[in-house]
Amino acid sequence: MKEFMGTGVALITPFTGENEVDENALRRLVQFQIKNGVDYIVVMGTTAENATLSKFEKELVKTIIKKENNGRLPLVLGVGGNNTSQVVKDLSTENLDGFDAILSVSPYYNKPTQEGIYQHFASISKASPLPVILYNVPGRTGSNMLPLTVTRLANEFDNIVGIKEAAGDIVQAMEMIRDTPTDFLVISGDDMIALPMVLAGGAGVISVMAQGFPSEFTKMMNFGLQKKVKEAYQIQFQLMDGIDLIFKEGNPAGIKSVLELKKLTESDVRLPLIKATSELKSALSVFINQLK
Repeated sequence: MKEFMGTGVALITPFTGENEVDENALRRLVQFQIKNGVDYIVVMGTTAENATLSKFEKELVKTIIKKENNGRLPLVLGVGGNNTSQVVKDLSTENLDGFDAILSVSPYYNKPTQEGIYQHFASISKASPLPVILYNVPGRTGSNMLPLTVTRLANEFDNIVGIKEAAGDIVQAMEMIRDTPTDFLVISGDDMIALPMVLAGGAGVISVMAQGFPSEFTKMMNFGLQKKVKEAYQIQFQLMDGIDLIFKEGNPAGIKSVLELKKLTESDVRLPLIKATSELKSALSVFINQLK
């Protein structure tokens, strides 16, 4: 699964001023990622505002990305939820052609026990025709998938190949790196600690920040994987203020403002999310100009 080493980007869904999917902007965005060296693209994750997309829109986004990518980068599709039987059903009915793996979030809102989380992913593993990357994000799901559960899944199911670990806890991430099989990918889901995780033995990142700054972020991750610590941290320190800013008013409002300032997309989001304030946009503009 070396295709999921390095920098993956959690792609947004650009909208027009009429709140429709902006097909041309989506094409530009895919090209921008490829041109600037990211390693793979994640489609229909949280950053894509998939919770507010219709079934038709989801299929449209998937089709555009696959066509524009044209097999150049690996693609990961978000397929998850808190209804296990529905996720299993989705895996048998979803069009997975052109995708190389699925990213599946730990069940949200239900707050299952660790055994419940294990059984949920065991069912998904048995149903999935593609490799499975787990996704742990306690800040959104309300429950934390512990290292013991991750290790158990990694050891028992060959097609569970990695985890996007976004608890923001470097010690927990280190435990996963230490205890899972050597070929299991512990991928950072937190831009700020992606480099420390890689230096501890992690596989890379699925990033929001990299979408707006793909060249810089990918270079940092590559330095980290090569254990060029000084060079990697030089870039990390340049990016830190920007990472704070893009999440200040929620995701993806911040990164959409970056992409608007770079003239790639508009900054529209769908309710219940709202656009970034003019104050945040101004701060992001200053950051972008300083980084040049």
